[in-house]
Amino acid sequence: MISAVDLRSGMTFVQDGRLMKVLEASHHKPGKGNTVMRMKIRDVRTGSITDTTFRPDEKFERAFIETKDVQYLYQMGESAVFMDLETFEQYELPVDSVEEELKFIKENENAKIQFYGQEVIGVEVPGTVTLKVVETQPSIKGATVTGSGKPATMETGLVVNVPDFIETGELLEISTADGGNYQRRAQK
Repeated sequence: MISAVDLRSGMTFVQDGRLMKVLEASHHKPGKGNTVMRMKIRDVRTGSITDTTFRPDEKFERAFIETKDVQYLYQMGESAVFMDLETFEQYELPVDSVEEELKFIKENENAKIQFYGQEVIGVEVPGTVTLKVVETQPSIKGATVTGSGKPATMETGLVVNVPDFIETGELLEISTADGGNYQRRAQK
């Protein structure tokens, strides 16, 4: 068991049978009354995010999440197929549950799958990925980095706002935080 005061960002716990992940946690001492823990938590299974408060002494069951290295093989209908790199066991995940993560993973690339017991609860992607631009407006002569930018469609279908000088066919480093942000041109 873990106390609410010990919960930190990134930790996972069980509350009323639901698997919850802490996104933000802070102590709050109102003018009168006892200290409370303000938290932003996400239901791992449904994806819903809740702002809530707990008494510091409330206890929760800590959820231990196991991570396995996998390779993304392909998408077949409504399933995304991943293969365990050690046992070669294949996992089929519903596309709608990993839709955001698939925007950052190309076929035959490595990722990590998270398990709670035998249940697959998510896919973990690297902090930055290298993707190729497959469609964007032509570059503008004399464009600088400080321009407002333009949308570019990457090879996985992800659309990212990039500087005006980026052209179709270039490899870019994309941050996976906040839905994908242009970082820089990738080294060849």
